[in-house]
Amino acid sequence: MNLTIEIEQEKDGHFLAEVIGFPGVLAYGQTKEEAIARVQALALRVLADKLEHGEVTHSSS
Repeated sequence: MNLTIEIEQEKDGHFLAEVIGFPGVLAYGQTKEEAIARVQALALRVLADKLEHGEVTHSSS
């Protein structure tokens, strides 16, 4: 699974990372790497929760 992450640097120097297609999945970090790591972890938690509750459809390959 590939996640598209958008990163912006805030005026205060912190970075904001957001996963496109996952509403509300965003995270701050002091560095780009930290923001990316945090938002990836959050996206995986959100995806796991959706899978547990049957909110994700499975496609066969």
